[in-house]
Amino acid sequence: MELSPNIKNKKILIIDDDPSMRSIITTIFSSLGFTGLDEAEDGVKGLKKLQAQHYDYVICDWTMPNMGGLELLNTVRKDDELKSVPFLMCTAITDVENVSTAIKSGVTDYISKPFAPDALYKKVIQALEKIP
Repeated sequence: MELSPNIKNKKILIIDDDPSMRSIITTIFSSLGFTGLDEAEDGVKGLKKLQAQHYDYVICDWTMPNMGGLELLNTVRKDDELKSVPFLMCTAITDVENVSTAIKSGVTDYISKPFAPDALYKKVIQALEKIP
């Protein structure tokens, strides 16, 4: 898949407490030519990074220590500087109630683990293409 330089230069923050999952997601996007990839191992560290610099997209796990994905999503959506950042919840929690809660909290999209790499990057690229 050939991506425009505008898309490849977008900054993506990957937040997951599992180092291997962060590595998998980073590898998927690196292989597509993305250069602005960053990682955090929980919501607290992810929030600090979001507050310190600009990111175009967040990929976040639901269940993490210190601050989980839903709490981070709620915090981001209440912050005037961050509320418009697209946010993908990437999790093994797939019951209807949790998906509904994430949607009500303002999640941009949702993907279940395990996921196919092409399903993940298609969701992210579709959202990034909408950003000027």
